[in-house]
Amino acid sequence: MADRPAPATRAAYRAFRPITTRWMDNDIYGHMNNVVHYSLFDTAVNGWLIDQGVLDIHGGDRIGLVVETGCRYFSELAFPDTVTAGLRVARLGRSSVRYEVGLFRNRDDHAAAEGFFVHVYVDRATRRPEPLADALRSALEGIIA
Repeated sequence: MADRPAPATRAAYRAFRPITTRWMDNDIYGHMNNVVHYSLFDTAVNGWLIDQGVLDIHGGDRIGLVVETGCRYFSELAFPDTVTAGLRVARLGRSSVRYEVGLFRNRDDHAAAEGFFVHVYVDRATRRPEPLADALRSALEGIIA
């Protein structure tokens, strides 16, 4: 069995978003349930895109659909922790982008969890892949790892 990779530090990420945990994020074992991590990834990426002015969730002609996702867990998160999501782009294609997200507990420098997801940008109506808009591509280029 291969050695388990070490968690990345904050320095490995290009943009950051704080996310408050909620009471309901904890499971019966007293820590954040694994499915919540995926919700935090989605919240961090889409919140960043909205803040950059490159995602209009209500009227934009292109939307990003998640086609692949994964997560590696290193240490526990739980309410009432404050999570900082570190963002970076690992791959930028014609119509797709691979985001990588590190979730950092409180002021910890090492990620408690690291995940990724791939968005394929599609026409909102036809759901067919479309090239990344210039403004979106430019924003994403700013956080390439």
